Amino acid sequence: MSKEEASPSPIKAEDSLNVRADEASGQPEREVGYSAGRGMHTEGLSAWYGQMLAVRNVNLRIVPRAITAIIGPSGCGKSTLLRCLNRMHEVVPGARVEGRVLLDGQDIYDPSIDPVRVRRLIGMVFQKPNPFPMMSVYDNVVAGIKLNRTAKRAELDGIVERSLREAALWDEVKDKLRASGASLSGGQQQRLCIARAIAIRPEVILMDEPASALDPLASYRIEELMGQLKTDYTIVVVTHNMQQASRVSDYTAFMLAGADRVGELVEYGDTDHIFTNPHDKRTEGYITGRFG
Repeated sequence: MSKEEASPSPIKAEDSLNVRADEASGQPEREVGYSAGRGMHTEGLSAWYGQMLAVRNVNLRIVPRAITAIIGPSGCGKSTLLRCLNRMHEVVPGARVEGRVLLDGQDIYDPSIDPVRVRRLIGMVFQKPNPFPMMSVYDNVVAGIKLNRTAKRAELDGIVERSLREAALWDEVKDKLRASGASLSGGQQQRLCIARAIAIRPEVILMDEPASALDPLASYRIEELMGQLKTDYTIVVVTHNMQQASRVSDYTAFMLAGADRVGELVEYGDTDHIFTNPHDKRTEGYITGRFG
């Protein structure tokens, strides 16, 4: 898909963010993500921790079925911004946001929107691999499915294989699906967490420095996997690794905190342009290692 290609058609009514299970009939929701890889954008997004403003007035376009990297020095609000994109920020006591975050035109912060539904459509992979240690590899993958609806064993078997294949892990674990997820190597655990995230067919996958705790070979596997996943999913990744951002991303957003320690979006654009001919001198200074 070219970067100029139009985004997918709007989310259908039955796939909208505020669709929930029919509690009266007990029927489960339709599985999300039949047309995964939706675009997002933020409008005047600001985030607070109590009285402390952490991120100010971010307007950011996230292109569907592409990888957008968010880069910048420590403390500039990268991870806070990422967590605002699926309403994880608001689970912190006292945290709040202003502005809008739109998934294919729908504001995820609209009062009518179920935040649990948001987090199913916009999944998260954290910096440190966090498989459920008391669950097997199999049960880790289907944990989200079981939490949200009932499914027959044959369907779950198919979801496990499909998700592990998409996460490039199936061939390594197909003979130990009943082993603890915590028994895998660090890189395998992170790919297991990715498999768990994509099992419920999200529209967007958020990744907060997914390779920073891994060795170089495992990091390469994650980067390779990201390139494969963008065919079907929209990916936003926070990274401190400039080489990684330049290798894997299609678009890059550079954030920086000023003297008031509030993070702002300095520049956004095509990754090749950001790394070779940025408009803002601060972007150039960070990319070339003059600070940060």
